[in-house]
Order: sequence, then C-alpha cells, then structure tokens
Amino acid sequence: MSEDKISKNVKNSSSVLITGGSGLIGKHLTSLLLSAGYSVSHLSRKPGSNGNVRMINWDPAKKIIDHEAIRGIDSIIHLAGANIGEKRWFEARKDEILTSRYDSAKFLFDTIKENKIFLKSFISASATGIYGNTTSERIFNETDPAGEGFLSSVCSLWEHAADLFGNSGIRTVKIRTSVVLEKNDSALSKILMPAKFGFLVRTGSGNQYMPWIHIEDLCNIYLKALRDDNIQGAYNATASQHVTHREFMKVLGRVIKKPVFPVSVPAFVLKAVLGEMSEVILCGSRVSSEKIIASGYKFQFGTLEEAFKDVLK
Repeated sequence: MSEDKISKNVKNSSSVLITGGSGLIGKHLTSLLLSAGYSVSHLSRKPGSNGNVRMINWDPAKKIIDHEAIRGIDSIIHLAGANIGEKRWFEARKDEILTSRYDSAKFLFDTIKENKIFLKSFISASATGIYGNTTSERIFNETDPAGEGFLSSVCSLWEHAADLFGNSGIRTVKIRTSVVLEKNDSALSKILMPAKFGFLVRTGSGNQYMPWIHIEDLCNIYLKALRDDNIQGAYNATASQHVTHREFMKVLGRVIKKPVFPVSVPAFVLKAVLGEMSEVILCGSRVSSEKIIASGYKFQFGTLEEAFKDVLK
C-alpha cells in the first residue's frame, strides 16, 4: 500500500460532497473515501441514501439544491459532466458537454457564496485534453497554455469554473486526468470490445501518444488533494511512462494474449463514423507527471503492463 493510501483504521471526520458520484471515477473514489473514514455525500436528482452515502437533492439545470443539507460540508469534489465519448459531437451535444461542467460548478459556487458556507477545498476534475488535440514531441506540463480544439475549450472552461472558488480564497485543485485504466464502462472497456472476436484493433497511425493512469492512482491523487493543504492549482494525473497507441495496444495484446490486427482502422474511416470526436482517438501527446510526483505522490502502477495485469485480473 502506498503512503498516499490511508489505512482503513484511520478515521477522518471531514465531510466530502461529490458531484458525479455515480460515474466511473465517482464510484471508486467514494469507496476509497468511505474506507478512509470520510463522511461522503453525493449531489443527486434522487435524494435519500445509498448505503453509507447521503444523497442530496439537486438539479443544476433547474437551479435546485438542498441548501441546508450542504451546510457542514468541508470539501467538494466536482466530477459531474456529460460523457465525452458517449455520443457523436453534434452542436447540441457539444453544448451539453460544456454546460454540464461549467454551469453546474458555477451554480455550486453561487450557492456556497450566497449561503456563506465555508469550504476547506474545492477539487475539480479536468483532463489532459486541455493541451489540445495534437501529436508532437513536446511533453506538456501544467505551465503550458491551453491548446486548440473542442476538448481544450471544454477543459479551459471547466477550470475557469473551478477558479471561481480559488479566487474567493478557497483552496482549489484541478486534476487533469488522462485515459483511465478500469475494465468496466471505461475507455479501456471500449478498446477491449474487439477482443471478443479474438483480436485487438489499432486506430490511425499508431504514433499518437496515449497518456494513461490506473483508476487506483487517480483516486489516490484525489485523496492526496483532500489531505495535503500544499496541493493547489492544476496537476496532471498521468503515469510517468509514455507510450504511443501502437505500444499501448501491443502491451494490452500481450497481457490478454490476443493478437493485434495487422491493419489499423484508417483515420478517414474514424472521421466518417465519429466526426470531430475522432480527434480524441487519432491525436495525443506526452504529458508530464513531474509536478504531482514532486508533491510527494508515489504511483502504485508505474508501467502499463503492471497496470493492465491488475485491472484485468
């Protein structure tokens, strides 16, 4: 167990409110926080309780939230946002992807401010897509400006919403997440779909980089962001091992003992099927993890192969 993973015997009285708690990251993070002794609540359109988690009523589109229920909350982790890879990016979908992130955070900020609720920290999801849909030899770090493209715009607006909290004096952390390795309902689960036919499939040139992180490391970075008052600002949540898509698929094939189909899916086919969303698959650059490592975080899964072996066991 890494030094950043709290022992189950350690209890913490802090209360954490999570948006998007029913999503992929939210489920894993909730389990980790509960085991660490935190009191966890989710903002949900279905108030009540779900085991040890209190479900607090909200609907950001309708500006509905239970003001009294969020009093006493110490920290908010903002994960809510429409799934980027769920549907093709028509204009209405792009608007939903943007507003589901920014508007909900802005609504939270207005609620906290109007009700004079004191927060110790606000921790927001973001993504390494902020550096733009590009493939280059540059290794991007947190000081680099936002790049070009729709995803970069989404991440910039996402982080701008988080900065509302930071500018008001609340310690604010922005976790720029790469491809999350988890076998259920994830990017990896989609990549694995052809395996049921006996093989894996590469896409595009294969030279695009694929920054990645194991779900446990990602959740432990969120945990560190909660615990460490020195953590503030943007942090890349990505393993330090850099791999191209071709290398990613080769390692995955070796771990699951499936061949990689010798011919990749051409870029023009993906563009025809997915439209603008194909950029997420066809482009990618390396992203630095030096800042989070310098903060004292030690990754549990440093190589892609050991991460795959753990996730797919």
